Amino acid sequence: MIICPVCDHVQSEGEECEGCGKRFPGLVNTQDPVVVPLPELELTHHAGGRVPVDAPVLPELDLTRLRSGPDLPPMSVPDLELTRSGDTGQVPVEQMTDLDTGRAQDDGVRTAAPVGAVTCRYCRHVQAEGLLCDGCGMRLPRVRMTAQVTAKRKDEGERVPCPSCHVPAWPGRACVACGTKVEVEA
Repeated sequence: MIICPVCDHVQSEGEECEGCGKRFPGLVNTQDPVVVPLPELELTHHAGGRVPVDAPVLPELDLTRLRSGPDLPPMSVPDLELTRSGDTGQVPVEQMTDLDTGRAQDDGVRTAAPVGAVTCRYCRHVQAEGLLCDGCGMRLPRVRMTAQVTAKRKDEGERVPCPSCHVPAWPGRACVACGTKVEVEA
């Protein structure tokens, strides 16, 4: 079976693909075609590009070839701007009075952490518990459980947050998200 390398068409025989027309070079036993020059075309005689060309210099054109390398004499350009400036003398340095160089005074007001049902900022899924979104798996902006709340849940036999990834897990079992064993504290 022949498989075309261009269109992956499978066929049993032939010198070219029946799907796209690609010729199979290994299967075709043809000789090089004989090229016959057309009599009406002008022949350009050249020997691999090494034949000298008769090109006389035109007197009305300027020569554009410039000298290069160490044979050029050093020249100074009078209108060239130098990168150094002259001596500036004594310049008075004053501090800017309206520039704030420090932080604002702390007013003591803190942003309250979201409590209760939280909306995921990526998929807009509303979820009441857990630190990872059930819809897309991204971390939710939620307050971590305190030690008093987790102790109360352990007594009731409910799920507690994993110490590694904070996903709700059953005490005494491995966490389903990261595999860390969730220990039961007494």
